[in-house]
Amino acid sequence: MYEIRFHGRGGQGAVTSAELLALAAIGEGRFGQAFPSFGPERRGAPVMAYARVADAQILNRSAVYNPNGVIVLDPSLLKLVDVAAGLAPGGTIVVATHLSPEALRKEFKLPGRVATVDALTIAMQTIRRPITNTTMLGAFIKATAEGDKTLVGLDSLESAVKDRFGRIASLNIHAFRRAYEDTVVHEEN
Repeated sequence: MYEIRFHGRGGQGAVTSAELLALAAIGEGRFGQAFPSFGPERRGAPVMAYARVADAQILNRSAVYNPNGVIVLDPSLLKLVDVAAGLAPGGTIVVATHLSPEALRKEFKLPGRVATVDALTIAMQTIRRPITNTTMLGAFIKATAEGDKTLVGLDSLESAVKDRFGRIASLNIHAFRRAYEDTVVHEEN
């Protein structure tokens, strides 16, 4: 089972990202689960969401404490939250920022594989809104790829996005495919 924790701010689409990832896995005939971390969140407040992808039925319904992957939709959270808390050995952290993975690793002592993408710029240029959720999914798929094998396929994600967003899906698809291409990944030494 592959577990993912999403860090964002209310209104950025962290919960939607988790759902889309789970739906993409389900579309491939696998098992997916997504849920938010509920609390007194409001627009702009830090929020978390979780997703799991597996080849067998997922019975665990708890929060994700030892994620294989972490997606950070808002880089300002790196100063507020320990986004690497509990990261599984060899895990991946993907951050929406214009900074390089090496710079983030140095400044925030991030372990594992670190990947970055200027998701905000991509979102503003493609969907014309400062919402990076679908953009970050493209970055995450690239960052977690092992050779030609990805956690979920880009085509599966595209189908999930089409089902969720209908007529505005094409902009989001363009955003996540561009992020997939633009993502920079740095392995831990």
